Amino acid sequence: MADQRTGAGAQATSQADARARVQASVDGPPTFENPWPIAHFSGKIKAYIDRLGTAWVEGEITQWGVSGGNVYGKLKDTTEDVTVGFNIWSSVKAKIPADLKQGDRVIALVKPNYWLKGGTLTMQVFEMRHVGLGDLLERLERLRQQLGAEGLFDASRKKQLPFLPRCIGLITGKDSDAEKDVLRNAQLRWPSVAFRVVHAAVQGDRVPREVVSALTQLDDDPEVDVIIIARGGGDFQNLLGFSDEQVLRAAAACRTPLVSAIGHEADRPLLDEVADLRASTPTDAAKRVVPDVSEELNKVEQARARLSLRVTAYVRSEIDRIEQVRSRPALANAGWIVDLRAEDLTRYVSRGVELMHRVLERAGTTTSELGARLRALSPQSTLDRGYAIVQQGGGGRHIVRSPADAPSGAELVITLASGALGARSEGELPDLHDR
Repeated sequence: MADQRTGAGAQATSQADARARVQASVDGPPTFENPWPIAHFSGKIKAYIDRLGTAWVEGEITQWGVSGGNVYGKLKDTTEDVTVGFNIWSSVKAKIPADLKQGDRVIALVKPNYWLKGGTLTMQVFEMRHVGLGDLLERLERLRQQLGAEGLFDASRKKQLPFLPRCIGLITGKDSDAEKDVLRNAQLRWPSVAFRVVHAAVQGDRVPREVVSALTQLDDDPEVDVIIIARGGGDFQNLLGFSDEQVLRAAAACRTPLVSAIGHEADRPLLDEVADLRASTPTDAAKRVVPDVSEELNKVEQARARLSLRVTAYVRSEIDRIEQVRSRPALANAGWIVDLRAEDLTRYVSRGVELMHRVLERAGTTTSELGARLRALSPQSTLDRGYAIVQQGGGGRHIVRSPADAPSGAELVITLASGALGARSEGELPDLHDR
């Protein structure tokens, strides 16, 4: 018994010494020679964190698990890659909405809680509720008005989809029903259609970044003629990524025609307003982008049949018209035209001959009169009456009109009625009237 008391006393003394050493080590600042114990350091952290109190925070639930009536999950920022853990005790869980789940955007009243034994920081939730839809709708409405004022929704900027695209770019979730619907329905309509599929997140905060990247990649591909962004149905919050301003501006800047196939008929993210064409479902997108080969072949056959009928009808009509013309009396016996006009032709010929003789007779008379006038005016008639024309000899051949023009010894040329004589002047003779 004395040994046991001695041992117990020694153990108590040892523990007292240890507490004394710890107390001595924490009295001053931590140093290499005098470090703080982990428990003391953790206590300092917990005391500091406990003073922070509660705060309202907003984020997206990325993990939601229930164990023993308590909820353990993670809350992530919707704009940056920052995540914190949280826990909801069963007493608080009974007071929050029962439909909370992973993927929901929420507002929570939390208090930081540092767990000493594990050295982990969690947020203890006292209240949690969905992000007010009114707030979200107000933000979307402001964005809608802003982009509408910039003209991003105008019908004039919508691009026409090609009739038969060589290659279709598809942005959708990996192994999603939307991807299967688009591929299956497009290939049923046109088996040789080609696709270039780029997978991207279709829910959560990764949607804007990954969709913009995929859209840029497909828009830069010269072989892609049209781009489809497809996603299955979902609630309002799950489709918020397709109303993100980054996605909308990338869609507006896209040079390739863009088809939005987000959700179902009732879903209207803002991407539907910016895209060149809105499809109500992914299946509808495939039908709007790819023509049905059987329908197109039927249209070709129908067009050929209509063309053949019209050409045949036109030829038959022309044949009937020719037959009607040929059956007319004027063409059935054409000799009547000659018989009817023969008398007129004979009369016209006779009249033409008579007129021609009359014209020739008048022309002959006129010619005779002109000849008589010419002969009356010609010097030849004067010469025929015995007169002669006297001209100076030499090169001048001027007509001699007075004796002075032909002095004595001057050479002369005398033109008679027939022929001419050379002579020499003997000078002026006395006036015959003086004799």
